[in-house]
Amino acid sequence: MFTPHSPRPTQSKVFDVCIVGSGAGGGMAAYTLTQAGAEVIVLEAGGPWDNRSDSAMLTWPYESPRRGASTPERPFGEFDACIGGWDIPGEPYTRAPGTDFRWWRARMVGGRTNHWGRISLRFGPYDFKRKTRDGLGDDWPIAYEDVAPWYDRVDRLVGIFGSKESLPNEPDGVFQPPPKPRCYELLVKQAADRLHVTCIPARLSILTRPLNGRPACHYCGQCNRGCKTNSNFTSTNVLIAPALATGKLTLVTNAMAREVTLDAAGRATGVAYVDKTTGTDQHVRAKVVVLAASALESSRLLLNSRSTLFPNGLANGSGTVGRYITDTTGTDVAGFIPKLMDHVPHNHDGVGGMHLYMPWWLDNSKLDFPRGYHIEVWGGRGMPGYGFMGGIHRYPSGGGYGKQLKADYRHYYGATIGFSGRGEMIPNDDTYCELDPRQVDRWGIPVLRFHWKWTDHEYKQVKHMQETFRALVAELGGEVFSPMPTAERGFGIAAGGTIIHELGGTRMGDDPKTSVVNRWGQAHEVKNLFVADGGPFVSQADKNPTWTILALSMRTSDYIADQMKKGAL
Repeated sequence: MFTPHSPRPTQSKVFDVCIVGSGAGGGMAAYTLTQAGAEVIVLEAGGPWDNRSDSAMLTWPYESPRRGASTPERPFGEFDACIGGWDIPGEPYTRAPGTDFRWWRARMVGGRTNHWGRISLRFGPYDFKRKTRDGLGDDWPIAYEDVAPWYDRVDRLVGIFGSKESLPNEPDGVFQPPPKPRCYELLVKQAADRLHVTCIPARLSILTRPLNGRPACHYCGQCNRGCKTNSNFTSTNVLIAPALATGKLTLVTNAMAREVTLDAAGRATGVAYVDKTTGTDQHVRAKVVVLAASALESSRLLLNSRSTLFPNGLANGSGTVGRYITDTTGTDVAGFIPKLMDHVPHNHDGVGGMHLYMPWWLDNSKLDFPRGYHIEVWGGRGMPGYGFMGGIHRYPSGGGYGKQLKADYRHYYGATIGFSGRGEMIPNDDTYCELDPRQVDRWGIPVLRFHWKWTDHEYKQVKHMQETFRALVAELGGEVFSPMPTAERGFGIAAGGTIIHELGGTRMGDDPKTSVVNRWGQAHEVKNLFVADGGPFVSQADKNPTWTILALSMRTSDYIADQMKKGAL
C-alpha cells in the first residue's frame, strides 16, 4: 500500500496504457499498442541504453586493463551489453533457510534482451498440454494453435534463422537461411549422428538477410556486447525505437514501480513509482495497466499493491501470486578434443552463438524422468580475453612462460568443445516467492523472499545431461577434465535462477480460484490489468522462453487494443 508519509504527485495526463518494463514483453506491448494508435507510457527501472551507440562490439580486449573481466554491474564481462546482475546495490532479495537461488535483474532500456543468447524456440504442441500427457503440473488454458499466428508474426517482425525439420514438438517457423556449421560444429554433428542424437541448425533471432531496414549479420561474433548494426534482436531498437517513432510512446527511465493504484471500484488507475534520480514518489495515470517487469518483479509488484480490497496483494484472491515459479534446469560439460589442436588458420567467423543445437530427441515414457532438455553447443576460436581457455594449466603441457607458453596457447587454441543442457522444471509447492516481512529496498519497498527446491525429476534429468555430454566428448575422441558430479552435488545442477529463465508467479488459467490471469493475460479480478512477461506461463518447457513471451505479449496487446475499441476496458 502506498506509504502515507510520501506525497504522490500525479501527472494530469491520462494515458491509454501504462506498461511497466521495456524488455521482451514490455517492448512488444509498447510496439503493438502504439501501432494500434494507443497513447502509451513505459516505466523502466533502469537507465537509457542504445546498442547502436553504447555497444562495445568492436572493442579489443587489450584496449582495457581488465581484458574483458567482469565488473559488479556486468557479471558476464565488462564488454557485455547488459547492465544489472545477481546483486544490485540497494535492491536486495532474501532466501528462506536451505534455499539456493540467485535472481538476475537487468536495469536498462530493453531489459534482458540486451543479454540473452538469441536462442528463439517456439513452445510445441506437447508443451502446452503436459499434464494431459504425463499427469504432472497443469495444462495451459490455450494450445499451440492459439499462439501459432503470433509466433509467425514475431518471426516476420524480428527475424530468425533456422531450418524446416517437421519435428513433432519443435515447430518450424518463418525462417531466414541458417549460417553454415563451423569446423568444430561439423565434428559435433558427426558424433551426434553416430550416437543417434538429433542435431539440426540452431534457431536464433539474428538476421542472415536484411529485414525491415536492418542489415544482415556481418559475423563479428560479438552479439553479447550489443549489435551496433542492429542485426540481432533487442527490444531496444527493434520494438521500443519504432514505438517511439509513432509519437505515441512516452518512455520514462529510472522509474522504480512501487504499486498499481486502484479506484474505489477496484479498477486499476495507474502506477505509483519512485523517480530514482531524485528519490521522489511519482504517479502516472492510465486506463489500462500492463505489467511486464519480468516474472518475479511483476509478482513482487502485485504483492506490494495491497489495499482494503486486496489485502493479500492485487489480483491475488486465488493466493497464487508468486506461486508455481520455475527456472530452466542446467548443467555444462566441456571436453578437450586433441584432433582440433594445431588448427589450420581459416575463416571461423559466425554469429555470436551456436550454428547447431540438439532438440529433445528421446521418449520420456522410456526414461526415469518425465521432461526433456535441449543441448547447446559451444567452442571454436572465439576472441581471447580474460579467463581465456579456462587456464592453460589444465592442458597436457601444464603451462609455462615465455615462448613456450605462447606456443602452447596456439597449440591448444580452439581445441575445446562444450555442451550445455537446458531442461524443463516441473512446478512444485515448495518453490515460490513471497514478500519478506522485514527487509525493504533503498526506497522502502518490501523485497522478495525465495523458497526453492529441485525434485528427483530435475536431478535425474541433469544426470542424463551429464552422461550424454560425456558420451559426446568421448565420441569426439576427447577428454573431460572434470569428474562426473555426484548425487550429493545434484549431478552438477545449476542453482535456481542461474539460467535466468524464471517463469510463473502469475500463471494463466480458466479458473480464478487457481490462477491469476485468464488466457489473454488479463487479471481475473481487475479487468483493466494485464501481465505480459513470463509470469503467466503455466509450465517451463525445454525451450528458452523469450520467443513465447514475445508472441503472448503481442497476442495480449492485440486483445487490449480490440477491447479498448469496444469500450470493454
